[in-house]
Amino acid sequence: MADQSERLFRILSHPHFLSMKGLANEVPIFIETYEPQDEDKVRIMIDHLATRLRTHGVSVAVVDLFDLILEQLEEEGRLQPILEKERSIGKQKLLDMMSNLADPKTRLIPRLMKKVGDDGVQLALLLGVGRVFPFLRTHTILESLQPAMVKRPVVMFFPGEYRQEENGASVLRLFGSQATPPLYRPYYRAFNLAHYRP
Repeated sequence: MADQSERLFRILSHPHFLSMKGLANEVPIFIETYEPQDEDKVRIMIDHLATRLRTHGVSVAVVDLFDLILEQLEEEGRLQPILEKERSIGKQKLLDMMSNLADPKTRLIPRLMKKVGDDGVQLALLLGVGRVFPFLRTHTILESLQPAMVKRPVVMFFPGEYRQEENGASVLRLFGSQATPPLYRPYYRAFNLAHYRP
């Protein structure tokens, strides 16, 4: 974890990374993978990393996607009724309801933009990807982020594996699960941060 934190600090504090140099007009969205069993350690590491970056003069917004959704449901007065109905409505109906209430384009991303939209924010760190599954899928979040998050680099912490295959396809495996079959595999316009060199 110390090695990962040091590598991330070196990359995320680099002026070329913060100014998005060398991306050839690609969106500045990056994925940093980690082992799912290290979730708690990674959260602590992200807190320390964000503090260190701020001390170094980098303005960082750290956003947990699950907490973001809970905040919105709480503000709308929907959270308590959902919790009360959870057992009685069944898993599929709950999943459908949460998928609608957490729609990335109309609900999640606009709220996320309010959190990180300050002109002073240089970098956004997103976590909670595993916590919002299955009602929010990583590819829908990435697709919705692309047009919105072009002013600053975004790093999404992903509990699983992200790799590019020989044919150019991108594969995300949440929690080390099976990859999406090739026919249904979405195209991820996100860089694997493990391969980034400032």
